[in-house]
Amino acid sequence: MPLSTPTARAPIHTRKVTCEGFRRTDGMWDIEGHITDVKSYPFHTDERGHLEPGDPIHQMWMRLTVDDQLTVHAVEAVTEHSPYRACPSITPRFQALVGLRVGPGWTRAVKDRLGGPHGCTHLVELLGPMATTAFQTVFPILTREKAEKAKAEGHPPQDRKERPVLLNMCHIFSSDGEVVRNHWPDHYTGETAVDEAAE
Repeated sequence: MPLSTPTARAPIHTRKVTCEGFRRTDGMWDIEGHITDVKSYPFHTDERGHLEPGDPIHQMWMRLTVDDQLTVHAVEAVTEHSPYRACPSITPRFQALVGLRVGPGWTRAVKDRLGGPHGCTHLVELLGPMATTAFQTVFPILTREKAEKAKAEGHPPQDRKERPVLLNMCHIFSSDGEVVRNHWPDHYTGETAVDEAAE
């Protein structure tokens, strides 16, 4: 369901973030992010001069190469457009991400290494949706392949005792919710039919 019809208005600023995930032939995964900021009006900058509507004030790219556990093995960061000539000089600092694992604690670890004057606000912001993209790229493929292998070997597609990766990551995957009760009953913590009947 889309948003409601807005009050009459004029466009001012557009930020676009695009993230993509790729499986590499060497078994690794590339997660790429691209961010742009544009204005709807012409304006002047001290270092770049006149910018027309639609000219990017920011345009930046990031590639993380991760393994199956989402550990970062390589980083490439590029600032193609920025308001200041010195902006691209910070991109080598993003090598500090090598060795980090995308997962719990990722945001804090990124801020510890690249927060404030130690990084670029826009590239750091891009790492949030890139982390989600990494998760959505890697785990569905690995889960499907694991289930296919188990089926080929005559085993159940999933170990019922193994903790689901998605458990409690969102309200829909709450351990006391209907989705968990239906899909992962061994990990369900809400009221059971027996409990409900006893009330």
